[in-house]
Amino acid sequence: MDYETLRFKIADGVAIITLDRKENPANALNARMAEELFDVGLRCGAPDVRAVIVNATGKMFCGGGDLAEMDAALDKPAHLTRMATLLHAGLIQLARIDAPVIMAVNGTAGGGGFSIVLSGDYVIASERAKFVSAYTSSGLTPDGSSTYYLAKHVGLLRAKELMLTNRVLTAAEAQSWGLVNRVVPPETVMDEACAMAQQIASGPTMAFGGVKRLLDTAFSDGLESQLDRETRSIADMMRTNDGPAGIAAFLAKETPRFEGT
Repeated sequence: MDYETLRFKIADGVAIITLDRKENPANALNARMAEELFDVGLRCGAPDVRAVIVNATGKMFCGGGDLAEMDAALDKPAHLTRMATLLHAGLIQLARIDAPVIMAVNGTAGGGGFSIVLSGDYVIASERAKFVSAYTSSGLTPDGSSTYYLAKHVGLLRAKELMLTNRVLTAAEAQSWGLVNRVVPPETVMDEACAMAQQIASGPTMAFGGVKRLLDTAFSDGLESQLDRETRSIADMMRTNDGPAGIAAFLAKETPRFEGT
């Protein structure tokens, strides 16, 4: 696929998705970007991908949906249905792969951009970054998984506050609320993200995937169901190469070399 709204590359086990709408300073999420995010989500499931970084060019990460495109659509409900369906399919792909997804937030993440950030496994933000739900300010309800993740991160009342009032959080506030792992100077965001990605890419990728899947049900399954998932998951790790290799390295007092298989 020839990308028009983003750039994509894979190197040394790390996939980098860069939102890049050159004609749109807000990197607004349009139908084409939703389609392209679905495509790269599929490609990130490749066996050689062991970590993923999502970042953006310009001063903003993503300001939200392209409202001008939505307004110009002849069949607005159909346009939004297709766009949200493709976006959601892409986010599901990133959630289901073993490789952890790192969000490198260079600037404002609003609306759909806010939702994309919430779907990440690890979030590094510039000191200049800001976060806002924004949907209801345009008379819309959230999409992009934010109603699934936000309350899990900050609690139900705070989630309602952010979505009903469109309160803007600074990077420091977002970190204190549990939406961001690290806040760094603007010029170091990608350096920090790449360093974290390389660390993750050298780890037991299938075990990381198991962690993602187990935590995904932490708020929905009962104790017995969750313990059953844990049993099956830890047993499955002994069917990988990295599980037995990690145990052997520990017993030999050696540093393990994980291959991600």
